[in-house]
Amino acid sequence: MEPKTAGIVRTQKMGDGVASYTIDDALMALGFGNFQILVLAYAGLGWVSEAMEMMLLSFVGPAVQSAWSLSPRQESLITSAVFAGMLIGAYSWGIVSDKHGRRKGFLITATVTSTAGFLSAFAPNYILLITLRCLVGIGLGGGPVLSSWFLEFVPAPNRGTWMVVFSAFWTLGTIFEASLAWFVMPKLGWRWLLALSSLPSSFLLLFFKMTPESPRYLCLKGRTTEAVNVLEKIARVNGTKLPLGILVSDNQIELHNIGNPSEATNLLSPRKDEGEPPKEMNTNLEGISSLSMLLSPKLARSTLLLWVVFFGNAFSYYGLVLLTTELNNRHSECRPSKFQAEKSQDVSYRDVFIASFAELPGLLLSAAAVDKLGRKFSMSAMFFMCCIFLLPLVFHLPQGLTTGLLFGARICITATFTIVYIYAPEIYPTSVRTTGVGIASSVGRIGGMVCPLVAVNLVHGCHQTVAVLLFEIVALLSGICVMFFPVETMGQDLRDSVSSLKQINTLH
Repeated sequence: MEPKTAGIVRTQKMGDGVASYTIDDALMALGFGNFQILVLAYAGLGWVSEAMEMMLLSFVGPAVQSAWSLSPRQESLITSAVFAGMLIGAYSWGIVSDKHGRRKGFLITATVTSTAGFLSAFAPNYILLITLRCLVGIGLGGGPVLSSWFLEFVPAPNRGTWMVVFSAFWTLGTIFEASLAWFVMPKLGWRWLLALSSLPSSFLLLFFKMTPESPRYLCLKGRTTEAVNVLEKIARVNGTKLPLGILVSDNQIELHNIGNPSEATNLLSPRKDEGEPPKEMNTNLEGISSLSMLLSPKLARSTLLLWVVFFGNAFSYYGLVLLTTELNNRHSECRPSKFQAEKSQDVSYRDVFIASFAELPGLLLSAAAVDKLGRKFSMSAMFFMCCIFLLPLVFHLPQGLTTGLLFGARICITATFTIVYIYAPEIYPTSVRTTGVGIASSVGRIGGMVCPLVAVNLVHGCHQTVAVLLFEIVALLSGICVMFFPVETMGQDLRDSVSSLKQINTLH
C-alpha cells in the first residue's frame, strides 16, 4: 500500500536536491508486521506487570491487616504508598526517557519494580513493607514509557486499533492477578502472592537486550544512522522495504520549509555536529524546562485539559472497582464502622475475578470506535454513558440491579481509560512525549489516591448518595473537558517538534 504522506515528503528536496523521507513515511512503507508484534509482546508484558501490581492491592491489604492487626488507616496507607510512588515515578521516568532514551527509561523502571516487588514479600514489619511498596510504585510510574515506546513503532492508520490491543494487556493482567490470588491466597498467603506477582517485571529484564531503541527518538536526537539501522531491521523482519532517499526529521523539514530559520530559533537550537538536525530547545532539558514546554502556548490547553481527564479517569476507575465491593457487600444496608472493619478482611476472590471481565467489553467498544469515530467523540461519549449508568445508584437498589449498573459503568470507564492512553502520547511531540504522558499519569495517580475517601469512607458513613453524586460530577466534567481538546489525532502523523504542531492545530 502506498504511504499516505510519502508522496508529499519524497518529492521535497533538501539543500542538495536529494529525495527524503520521515519516520512516519518509513513506518507507513514498512507496515505493521512481525517486528511490531514482538515490540507489542514486550511492551504488553510491562503493562501486565503494572496491572498485576495494582490489582494485588485489593487482596494484600486485608490479609496484612489481619496478620499484623493493623488499623483501617494503616491498611489504606499500603495502597496510598504505591500511588505516591507512582506519582513520583511517572514524572521522573518520563524525563529520563525523553533525555536518555526509551530503553533506559523502562530498564530502570523494570529493575526497581521487580527488585522492590520481590523483596516486599519478605518484609518483616509494616514500615519496611510500606517503604518497599512505595518503591514498587516508583517503578510502576514508568508504564507510560513502554506505551510511548510501542506507539512510536506503529504506522498512523493502525495506531488506534493497535493501542487498544496494547491496552488489552492491562485487562489480561487484572484477570491473571485475580486468578492467581484465588489459588494462592487461601493456601500460601500474601507473601507468595507478592513474590509471584513480581515475575513479569523480571521477565522484562531478561529480554531487555533484544529491544530496539525508538527510531523516532534516535532521529530527533540527530542519531539518524542508528535510526536507519533500526528501520532496516524492521524492514528485514517484516519483509518490506524502506522508501527511497535519506531519513530526515520534522525539524529539518520545518527549517527547510520556512526558508528563514529565525522563526524556529525560539524553539530549536542548532547542533554543532555536522549533518545532524537542530534539537528542540536544548536536549539536556531539566525537568522544569520540560514542564515549561508542556505549558507553552501551543501545548498548555491540551496539557491542562489532559490532567483533568487523567484525574477523572483514575478517580472513576479505581473508585468503581472499590464501589463494586462496597455496595455489593452492604446491599442497601448501613452497618456500624466496627462491623465493617471486621468484615473488611473477607474478600470474595470469585466476585473480583468475575468483575474483572467487565473490562473486556470496554476494550471492544474502544477498538470499534477509536479509529472510526475519533478519540475525542469516543471518550466524551463513554464518560457521559458512565454518568447514565451511575445515576440510579443515588438510590438504594437490589443487589442484582446494582451489580449490573456498576458493570456497565466500569465498561464505559475502561473504554475512556483505554482511549486516553492512546490520545495522550499522540498530542505531544517526541521530545516531550513520555514526560507529558508521565506527568498526566501522575495527576491521575492523585485521583487514585483520593477515590478511596469517596468509595469507602462515604459509603461506610452511610452517604452512598453523596458518593455516587461526586462520581457523577467528576465523570461529567471529564467528558466536557474532552470536548474542548483542540486537536483530534485520529489518522494524524506523530510530530517531533513543538513548531510542527502548528501544522496540525491550523487544521482544526
